[in-house]
Amino acid sequence: MKKIALTVMFGLMACTLGFSQKGKWVELFDGKSLDGWKASERPESFRVEDGNLVVEGQRAHLYYDGAFNNHNFKDFEVQARIMTFPGANSGLYVHTDFLPGDWPKQGYEIQVNNSHTDWRRSASLYNVVDVAEVYVKDNEWYDMTVTVKGNRIVTKINGITVVDYTQPENPLRNKGQELRLIKNGTIAIQAHDPKSKVMYKSIKVRLL
Repeated sequence: MKKIALTVMFGLMACTLGFSQKGKWVELFDGKSLDGWKASERPESFRVEDGNLVVEGQRAHLYYDGAFNNHNFKDFEVQARIMTFPGANSGLYVHTDFLPGDWPKQGYEIQVNNSHTDWRRSASLYNVVDVAEVYVKDNEWYDMTVTVKGNRIVTKINGITVVDYTQPENPLRNKGQELRLIKNGTIAIQAHDPKSKVMYKSIKVRLL
């Protein structure tokens, strides 16, 4: 009985903490380490240099596994400050789950790509709403914001809306992408290939 009571108490504390944090930006990357993050494979594809998260190397994904909201987000906003280098490709996943040794299956990938041979550019909802227009140049810092509320996802670059997507009741998905759905889950950063280099200066979220 005591164990059950403690479980209930900690559950209520977590809910209260989440509620108290609504509307407040919380930084998930401390600029010094990868504390609170977990690589699915090849951790050497992620490193911290001069306060930046450098993503460079073979395919891997870095999942937020920290304490804030028990790394589980539903209605929320995430904003990342990003710089791409020429020919680079990366991605920011939302509503995803940790999956070792593979591309994430669940949730949406928001593309990070301003000059890679893949024509889908930054802030696209990959393979759902693809955008060919380039909104920002390589070698420049920019802010990419993703807002998820209800069945709607909005992506922005430097405050300019790129995608405004409302998920239908029964969305059609390509084979192997059936789980690209609004649900709940964590955030992940993609290392795409050894020729791609991308830096993240800040990754922050707020609950809605």
